[in-house]
Amino acid sequence: MKGAARAVIDTRALQHNLERVRAAAPAARVMAVVKANAYGHGIEPVARALARVDALAVARVEEGRRVRAAGFDKPVVLLEGVFSAEQLALAAQQDFEIVVHCAEQIELLSTHRGRPLGVWLKLDSGMHRLGLAPEDFAAAAQALAASAAVAAPIRLMTHLANADDPADPTSREQIRLFEHLTQGHAGERSIANSAGLLAWPDSHADWVRPGLMLYGASPLVQSTAAELGLEPVMAFTTDLIALKTVRAGARVGYGGRWTAALDTRVGIAAVGYGDGYPRSLDNGTPVLIRGKRVPMIGSVSMDMITLDLTDCPEARVGDPVVLWGPGLPVEEIAARAGTIAYELLCNVSQRVDLEIT
Repeated sequence: MKGAARAVIDTRALQHNLERVRAAAPAARVMAVVKANAYGHGIEPVARALARVDALAVARVEEGRRVRAAGFDKPVVLLEGVFSAEQLALAAQQDFEIVVHCAEQIELLSTHRGRPLGVWLKLDSGMHRLGLAPEDFAAAAQALAASAAVAAPIRLMTHLANADDPADPTSREQIRLFEHLTQGHAGERSIANSAGLLAWPDSHADWVRPGLMLYGASPLVQSTAAELGLEPVMAFTTDLIALKTVRAGARVGYGGRWTAALDTRVGIAAVGYGDGYPRSLDNGTPVLIRGKRVPMIGSVSMDMITLDLTDCPEARVGDPVVLWGPGLPVEEIAARAGTIAYELLCNVSQRVDLEIT
């Protein structure tokens, strides 16, 4: 039996957003990022829906195994690489391509005796997270090129730290450094994430790595998804399970964070932080009922939220409640929660039913 809370995944919208990627970077191949359960959208159905991309990218070995089990037979790239002989053997068995970002991984590769693996060498061009430092990059590239464990030529990548802000010069500096250090190398290159793809054309290179934009949320701080021509892929919804009237002066929910100024008709919806709906959301956060925005009141509980139905008197038990999706962008809800769309999408709980359309 299915529960009330559900995430409805629109594969048509996913395909639309993929076409937006191709239109923005027509000369580049597409490595679609499906890590973290495809940003909460379901890694297997998303992998199947994205069968036409050139490659898929995941963070970890187990995610790659799930992609292969879903039937995806094109390149699968492990963005964090591998960290043990066991993972290295599994990567070779599953025909994964691996990112190398530190000296320890180069040393690990030297122990491999099987078929050469496809390798992406990552430069830390300014993110200061994963990647070889600029002064170590040439030696690392040389070591990999000489390794019998590595299929030639090695490919090259970096990651942009501030691409979501088109006014920030950091991305331009990172692109220039990457281009300088990779000049003369034969391998294909990849720089652009979703934000780079849309805001920094010089980052397109040979491969682009869209993530958030595929799922229909804006990766840019000053642009909405609609302005970018993106469509939301997930509609996070639930149902009204109760109606009641609270009297003027009554306090609602844990801690009584909302007090009724007048007698107020309220609805209870079956969703809470146990489903991934953030507890940090405040009074007035909108949901959609019968196409109308109504405000949440009181604290988000583990399994329920309370809604002021003053502006939707026709609401009835069983009515769908849209928490984010078409007509209510996830970025808007994320801003109310003091976070980003990535986190809300990834945090949708395993107890929420996925419906694929």
